[in-house]
Amino acid sequence: MKIAHIDIQNFRKLKSCRVELAEESTIFVGANNSGKTTAMDALIMFLKKSKNKEITTTDINLSNWTAINRIGEEWISADEEKAPDLSLTGWRAQFPTIDLWLKIRESQIHYVSHILPTLDWDGGLLGVRLILEPKDPENLYKAYVSAHSAAKETMAHRATTPRLTLWPTSMHDFLDRKLHDFFTVSTYILDPSLVHDAQPQPFTEMMEALDSNPLDGLFKIDIINAQRGFSDPNSGEGAANTDRRLSTQLRHYYDKHLDPYEMPDASDLDALEAMETARIAFDEKLNTSFSSAIKELEGLNYPGFSDPQIRLASKVNSLDGLNHDSAVQFNVVRRKDLLSNEFCLPEKYNGLGYQNLISMIFNLIRFRDEWMRVGKIGKRQNDYNKPIEPLHLMLIEEPEAHLHAQVQQVFIKKAFSVLRDHPDLGQTQQFSTQIVVSTHSSHIAHETDFTGLRYFRRLPLANDLDVPSACVVNMSTTFGDNRKKPKKGESTDETKEQERIATAQFATRYLKTTHCDLFFADGVVLVEGPAERMLVPHFIRNHHPELDQSYISLLEIGGSHAHRLRPLIEALGIPTLVITDLDSIKADSNAKALPERSQNLRTGNDTLKTWAPEKEALDEVLNSTSAQKISSNGMVRVAYPCETRISFSGDGKQTAIPYTFEDALVLANLPIFREMAGKSGLIKKMIEATNKKTLKEACESMFEALDKNAKKAEMALDLLYSVEPSDFKPPQYIEDGLLWLKSKLSNNTLTAGMPETQE
Repeated sequence: MKIAHIDIQNFRKLKSCRVELAEESTIFVGANNSGKTTAMDALIMFLKKSKNKEITTTDINLSNWTAINRIGEEWISADEEKAPDLSLTGWRAQFPTIDLWLKIRESQIHYVSHILPTLDWDGGLLGVRLILEPKDPENLYKAYVSAHSAAKETMAHRATTPRLTLWPTSMHDFLDRKLHDFFTVSTYILDPSLVHDAQPQPFTEMMEALDSNPLDGLFKIDIINAQRGFSDPNSGEGAANTDRRLSTQLRHYYDKHLDPYEMPDASDLDALEAMETARIAFDEKLNTSFSSAIKELEGLNYPGFSDPQIRLASKVNSLDGLNHDSAVQFNVVRRKDLLSNEFCLPEKYNGLGYQNLISMIFNLIRFRDEWMRVGKIGKRQNDYNKPIEPLHLMLIEEPEAHLHAQVQQVFIKKAFSVLRDHPDLGQTQQFSTQIVVSTHSSHIAHETDFTGLRYFRRLPLANDLDVPSACVVNMSTTFGDNRKKPKKGESTDETKEQERIATAQFATRYLKTTHCDLFFADGVVLVEGPAERMLVPHFIRNHHPELDQSYISLLEIGGSHAHRLRPLIEALGIPTLVITDLDSIKADSNAKALPERSQNLRTGNDTLKTWAPEKEALDEVLNSTSAQKISSNGMVRVAYPCETRISFSGDGKQTAIPYTFEDALVLANLPIFREMAGKSGLIKKMIEATNKKTLKEACESMFEALDKNAKKAEMALDLLYSVEPSDFKPPQYIEDGLLWLKSKLSNNTLTAGMPETQE
């Protein structure tokens, strides 16, 4: 049994979205406040019955309260001629809902017999809907109208209009206090034939709420929350977090799985005998030690003839041995001849990262052994007769807390194998395990199979009154099956599919060799080479402080390859600036050419030819408007060298067309380069070009210097060494691109600033 996907509606900023779960590990990624925590909380609050009561009015999508309050207004205004609407229809459209779809193997049908839609069901997905709805609309109506009328009558006694308002002022105000008095999570069986519909299926008259929770016995849900506090010896807050320490977890594990006093077997007899011997010896010592004190009591005529005698007896509880500050220690010396308590420290003195790692791994072990009924837990009466659930769902929030990069990667690689490390698990299909992880860590994203990534994408606001919302992008559609190899001579459809596969391969390999900041960024800048990679961050920091406050992911990728990331960039929907070169070439060959108009030149840059502005003739590329440099979805802009006006020799401004970033940088900062001296290599050639008599000669000289042997990265490093980066002006085409990116991110400000309660 596996969970195929979950449809979430009206829960915080997830108005309506589908989250598909991978076979093993699903990783939630996305920028801050994109909805990752929302999805995790929805799973926890609805699927774990004990958490149903934690749902509050703040978990209802903000845009729905207008319609909910309107129900209350209609109830207040109802009279004999217009009866109040007491149906559930209006409520169901506004309140949080989760549709859970399960993949069931034929051998497991007995687990789900109670949720089969029909007796002739022959396989496929089974769906269950959990929705927060009124227990009894009529009782809710009476309670709300009564409370509202009482407040209105009380206020009527005031002669003047008061500033004070009495509860409830609206249905929202009423439910803030009374939500769980009148609402409950109800469960319905869904129609499997509608599983592939774009929108979750509507309620029908045939759907009736189930009397009991149909998920009981289907899966075990365990949670490792994001806020994991650990005892720091200098924090002064260790006591508040002792239940999260390894010693506490060991005590819980011992109590459930290992306690020799509970249902002892042959393997426990030696331990019990040793503890009993210790108890008898300690009792004798106690009575001997207290004998003098007891004799003093006898001097006070107690105990008398009929009074009970005082007898001291101890009780040895093995669990108490773990119930102290130093029950778990870390030995700091490896030499065997020095192993003693003198070289051990209590667990709170170990690093917070290791405490977190050990705690999480031990939690996974404990949850797995509880599921598999390991040890004494399997002998208890209430667990012995209960069948093992066919699915274990493990929810982990932000495991990266306190962990450095390598440990984050180790954890995410090992977590699933730890949960399957049991003789009845492993590769068997009788019992299944699925992990869902929400993270802000690019290192965790980097270490996982990209097909398991679910990207939470913030949707742009339609207007100032629009409520922020998000959708979920299943990255398996971008990083899908890429095992095939492109072939020649195939049909058009086959060729397109092979191109998609090759693109997926490229995107996967590229991100695996760089980093995965892309999945957590507010905006993206794709740059041509190492020179831009080093200098563009300084342009942002010194000339666009608003952008510097956003999380910008800067990726270095050649102009001939930037377009290969197009499916990924457009799937993520992140505002993206592509800074690339003009790469002008001759009309009849791929030989590079000095960019000039009316020379029948072309661009050799695939990004300009296939992405934006989708033109090849150089004159058309240079004539492209700002709007034509923006992709069809409006989220990507291409910036490349264009005609620029320059004061070169003091005879007024002249026009020049840079070939690439390096000569564009020189032309934008002529005074800085002309003052330089004592340089070598490419930068020396650039300085010499700035001292030519004419701008045309200067451009030709720089073009010749930018041959295939030009050391562009070396030039950028030399510039950073010689000149304060804030002194450089960005070339005009980069300035225009950064201004566009700033405006694009400004339009998303309200979305990015959404409070955590509505994430």
